[in-house]
Amino acid sequence: MTLTLAKVSKTELNEEIHKMEQDLGNYVPTDDEPFMNERQLQFFKIKLETWKADILEDSQSTISQLQNDSVSLPDSIDRASSETEKGIELRTRDRQRKLIAKIDDALKRINDGEYGFCEESGEPISLARLIARPIATLSLEAQEHHERQEKIHRDD
Repeated sequence: MTLTLAKVSKTELNEEIHKMEQDLGNYVPTDDEPFMNERQLQFFKIKLETWKADILEDSQSTISQLQNDSVSLPDSIDRASSETEKGIELRTRDRQRKLIAKIDDALKRINDGEYGFCEESGEPISLARLIARPIATLSLEAQEHHERQEKIHRDD
């Protein structure tokens, strides 16, 4: 069950994630089992939903902090420093906004039965890669090829 975070309270989300985690126990996917079986899909769904909830929680604290820090500072150096810090924080939040879109895409791929397979080759993405980067859409080989091509075109 994928939870829509905008429609579910944080408490409900935490309860659902906790229930799913209890169902899995200390489970970690292995290559000894069928690829992207129900248990593996549930593992990655929990991982992605937890990651998304953490990002959203951090962004709420950032918004609160930015609203509270809007106090006028008398010293121009302090103001400049504060503005620099706010700019860095806003850029970080923008990167996280993009990451949330990738997490949502990965959750959609889970629901569509496409999760864990390389977008270019259709081959399974290694479990180690998915555990390290659950939003991966390319196998390691395809990613390396993509990066080599980027470097070639960048060097032109």
